Amino acid sequence: MPKPKKRIKLSNKNKFLAGVCGGIAEYFNIDPTFVRIACVLLFLIPPISFVTKIPIILVYIVCWVIFPSE
Repeated sequence: MPKPKKRIKLSNKNKFLAGVCGGIAEYFNIDPTFVRIACVLLFLIPPISFVTKIPIILVYIVCWVIFPSE
């Protein structure tokens, strides 16, 4: 029987604000601290290309709305 597809979900265990970073970390089996540090760095580093000009806060809010709860 095939395995069910793995989905990114909001984390209830590794929740700091909404559980977005914790959910991403659980999906990739990494420490949520690394994902949180990456988000902060993306927020602080000046935009390099068009893709990074989208504010990370907006991306976080969109993920909060789109990701299902655990």
